[in-house]
Amino acid sequence: MERQRGRRRQHLAASSSFRLLLFLLHQQVDTVYAGNWMYLGVVGVTPLLPQGDQEVHNFSTSSAISICQHLPGLVQQQVAVCQSHPDTIRSVSDGARLGINECQYQFRNERWNCTTGGDLDVPFGYTIKRGSKETAFIYAVTSAGVVHAVTHACSSGNLTDCSCDMSKQGLSTPEGWKWGGCSDNLRFGVQFARQFVDAPEKERHKKFKRRRNLMNLHNNEAGREAVARLMKMQCRCHGVSGSCELKTCWRSIPTFPVVGDYLKNKYKTALRSVFQYKRKKRSSSSGRRDSRRRRRRRGRRKRRFLASKEELVHIHKSPNYCVQNLKKGILGTHGRFCNKTSNGADSCDLLCCGRGYNTQVVRYVERCHCKFVWCCHVKCKTCVTNVDVHTCK
Repeated sequence: MERQRGRRRQHLAASSSFRLLLFLLHQQVDTVYAGNWMYLGVVGVTPLLPQGDQEVHNFSTSSAISICQHLPGLVQQQVAVCQSHPDTIRSVSDGARLGINECQYQFRNERWNCTTGGDLDVPFGYTIKRGSKETAFIYAVTSAGVVHAVTHACSSGNLTDCSCDMSKQGLSTPEGWKWGGCSDNLRFGVQFARQFVDAPEKERHKKFKRRRNLMNLHNNEAGREAVARLMKMQCRCHGVSGSCELKTCWRSIPTFPVVGDYLKNKYKTALRSVFQYKRKKRSSSSGRRDSRRRRRRRGRRKRRFLASKEELVHIHKSPNYCVQNLKKGILGTHGRFCNKTSNGADSCDLLCCGRGYNTQVVRYVERCHCKFVWCCHVKCKTCVTNVDVHTCK
């Protein structure tokens, strides 16, 4: 009897703490832009998920499904995917964070430095609403982040719905080696990311038929394609004294910085494309005249969009990131550190947009030339270094 009461108290405590955590999350993200799942990379879902063996024991499947129902900003299809795979929502959050961090690293020295801003509703502010090539990179890198995080979680045994890719396990090849080890399950990662990440864009495209949704879907696929193209082969030799009489190989996903470098190169060659839609036929004679024009334009329309699935595409020009525009979420480059001797994007000429820069001498005092004196202390000298620091005007 006493044991049943104890279990009941534990159940009530777990359910009450679960409701409290849901309330706190809604307080943090109260009016999330519908379908903008990327905020999970900023807020995270770790407080909502069980930590430790005891909490995992008290954490039921219904609680996990309830989390999916109450997460702000998810469309119906995303909620359904989350409920089908409730333990993957942490990987979605990890993947979004992975993409955001890589975006900020890749653009750390450029005029637009992938600032997320303080608005949790729309993590990238005006940039995510515009169809520029910066927007294209955001969608691609976050989509790739989800694929990477989910695939890694599968191979690590952190998900119950998937494991290593064993489809080729034990098969021999003409080269004389065998498939073995734990190949990363890229297929599951890509399928899950396609269902979850693409859901908002597919829903909006079905309703409004906007070319912006096609752009986002294309860049989502480009991010997934980047991870697939960069899959690498790893092998291990077996035999006496490393003679490699038998070699087993497996496929693994690349480290995410490699994916970030790949997508940054695609960003530099991003294509501006025009997505076309079929218009309704006219019943009048003007429709016959227009048909000839449409036939002449058909070749030009096909030439407008020749981007393959691994290329990034955009539909709008990038805004001016030099001057601050708070309405558009542009912080400008005033006060940014620049490199006087560089010829790259971080140079003072480029980063400061021709406005010039201020130079300040910063004095650093640190311990140096340390030696161990017997016995038993360390004796150091004090070194003073003057460094020129340049900031944009």
